[in-house]
Amino acid sequence: MIKPGFTGSPLDRSDHIRNDPEQYNALLNDWRGRVLGLDGLDPKLASEGGLHWHSMAEISAEVELILLGMDQGKPHFVPIVENAGGEMRSMAVWRALTVLPPEDAAIYGTARSLIDWHNSHKYCGRCGGTTKPFRAGWGRKCGHCNTEHFPRTDPVVIMLAEFDGKVLVGRQPRFPAGNYSALAGFLEPGESIEEAVRREIFEEAGVRCGPVRYVTSQPWPFGGSQLMIACIAEAEGMELTLDTNELEDAKWVSKEEARAALDDAPDKVFSAPPPFAIANSLLKHWAWH
Repeated sequence: MIKPGFTGSPLDRSDHIRNDPEQYNALLNDWRGRVLGLDGLDPKLASEGGLHWHSMAEISAEVELILLGMDQGKPHFVPIVENAGGEMRSMAVWRALTVLPPEDAAIYGTARSLIDWHNSHKYCGRCGGTTKPFRAGWGRKCGHCNTEHFPRTDPVVIMLAEFDGKVLVGRQPRFPAGNYSALAGFLEPGESIEEAVRREIFEEAGVRCGPVRYVTSQPWPFGGSQLMIACIAEAEGMELTLDTNELEDAKWVSKEEARAALDDAPDKVFSAPPPFAIANSLLKHWAWH
């Protein structure tokens, strides 16, 4: 069974509480409540491993909180912190994600997505008025025209093109040396998942594809809230014409080469994406099926 990163949160999102201000205020005064510890936008780690949680007594009453959900009767929150425009994904958060339990990474991913959304929606898209959080932090309302705004997720296709027992992987200049991953791109308006997969592979690598099969999906909290939709496409050939604005290099790899990369073998010909990235899950699915 595929378990992509940023999935498997133990928190009950408790949507009914978001629409009940009285019940939400009661949770804010519940001494059992926990507030996610952050260092800027990065997660603080507990000494015993996992996420660090503050008690409600440690949090100022002026801090705006988002209700992440409930676990064993205890409310869990995250503060809406200011994003000062720093790195989209710091080295600290990258290191944290390599050691966090999957369920903790899922909680952090939700929190990070919501914080970024609040920071980018302080003003109303309809009238330009100032917005304020409401619905337990799962929305913002304009103080001028009362328009309600809610978090959105941007769909992204991420895929392997397959031909004659091999799949296509590529690398961008920002990748660590030797790292290759699946190709990816945003869905455009009026486009199906299958159409987006075929378009992106052709635009980035010049490869025409036919049938597309869905594999799995994963939320991705960096650079906005995205839903990564992992697929495998049947390629019509192996000749490459790279868009060098998108890719520095691309190559076809066998299952043996993919397994060696995923196992970090000494004789690997490329380095695989990190385990919490869906490209890793997708490559594993293909390499062992």
